Amino acid sequence: MSTASNEPPLGSSQSYGVVVRPADLASEIASDVNSDRFPRVLATSRLIAFMEIAAARVLQPHLGPGQLSVGTRIDVTHTAPTPVGSEVTTEAKFIGKKDKLFVFEVLARDEAGEVGRGTHERAIVDIARLENGAQKRLQAPAT
Repeated sequence: MSTASNEPPLGSSQSYGVVVRPADLASEIASDVNSDRFPRVLATSRLIAFMEIAAARVLQPHLGPGQLSVGTRIDVTHTAPTPVGSEVTTEAKFIGKKDKLFVFEVLARDEAGEVGRGTHERAIVDIARLENGAQKRLQAPAT
């Protein structure tokens, strides 16, 4: 893993807002025949993706050429359902580093209030090294 030449100041934050689409619903993400057992509300996996986007935005100005940030860990509680058509806004606030990882407090709200919160860690990596590592996994025998 590479490290950024600089890092965001503590407390730096960014947000990401999106209107929930049918494709964002838990019922649409489920791919098995029992998908009717998943609710027609925002899927937790999509909520997490929106939180990751907000955190990546905090790090974006601190990336060097050929770098990007990747999520390494997330601990989120999804506390309220959000229906299709609602606007969800996620916010990520940089709260410090743990070794080479950048740690964020993440929060999500819709029009009615908070829908989730937690912590998220990201690493800054070299794109070519990451993609080469992924290719090597395809060529390695399964263990």
